[in-house]
Amino acid sequence: MQTVMNGYRGLSFLVGLNWDWLFTLGTIVVGLLAGAFLGTQLVALQ
Repeated sequence: MQTVMNGYRGLSFLVGLNWDWLFTLGTIVVGLLAGAFLGTQLVALQ
């Protein structure tokens, strides 16, 4: 159990350090997906 708790604390620490990087990566992925969706919708309308 202590190993699990230490692993959880370590993971939480890494996420805390990299939160802005993960947020940026997520924003880029969502933007690319939205652009792909809108592009396919515009092509389907023509």
